[in-house]
Amino acid sequence: MTQIVAAFYKFVRLPDFAQKQHPLLSYCKAQGVRGTILLAAEGINGTIAAASRQAIDSVLSFLRSDPRLADLEYKESYADSPPFERIKVRLKQEIVTLGLPVVDPNEQVGIYVSPKNWNDLICDPDVTVIDTRNDYEVSIGTFKGAQNPQTRSFRQFPDYICQHLDPTKHKKVALFCTGGIRCEKASSFMLSQGFQEVYHLQGGILKYLEEVPDQESLWQGECFVFDERVAVLHGLAPGTYELCRSCGHPISDADQASLQYEEGISCPYCFDHLTEEKRTRQQARQRQFELNQQRTEDTSELRSTHPKES
Repeated sequence: MTQIVAAFYKFVRLPDFAQKQHPLLSYCKAQGVRGTILLAAEGINGTIAAASRQAIDSVLSFLRSDPRLADLEYKESYADSPPFERIKVRLKQEIVTLGLPVVDPNEQVGIYVSPKNWNDLICDPDVTVIDTRNDYEVSIGTFKGAQNPQTRSFRQFPDYICQHLDPTKHKKVALFCTGGIRCEKASSFMLSQGFQEVYHLQGGILKYLEEVPDQESLWQGECFVFDERVAVLHGLAPGTYELCRSCGHPISDADQASLQYEEGISCPYCFDHLTEEKRTRQQARQRQFELNQQRTEDTSELRSTHPKES
């Protein structure tokens, strides 16, 4: 059954964020909504999914009933199957981890640029375009001409900026990320370091792929997403990548044809780091995964053979 996927975030001061955890979790469960929602003193960040439009709308209305979240926006997409196994509402120090508590997007952020104006900005030769995402995300798709900081985590982004960019030389900087949240915090950091003109893509890559026609696009490849879809294309259609269950790296059809690929055990990105201990552990997990799949298929077949009487 088709799933409605809603992604949202908002930087807003929530000193009582811990008190919101259990009521929000209970409400999501009651609506049959799955996904992950992060709460912190600096705001909220989440992606939820459900087969029912009413369920998604109800949760969004519940969130917006807090005056501080009344203008909470979201990006909608679709999945052919449930992208999450359960609902989790977690308390965090940050809703996106930069590791610098003094950086506060509630105080200052860069200049928002709409998807329709993004192409003109990044085609300006005076603009330095930076992909704020991690290397494994960049590897399957990015904007033409963008710099790849080659970070393994967002925590490394400040070091990259300090080592490679200079506020006196890089007068205009354009940032982008999956949904916009990392860019807001990254732009706040850069402004605190003396950069004067810092722009970021409003709504992130996902909004760009949703609104900008393929024939006008400067996006190359696919966009990694943090759910069972793995990646999406223009129009937010499902992409072609799968996920290595051993290391979490997105893998293509060519990767799966490699001699270094073994389902659930290894892929070309983790094969060289696979110890015998980890191989044994992954083999056990793969066997359990296959058993669970078989049980699910058997249950579905049983239900179709013996439908409930009306």
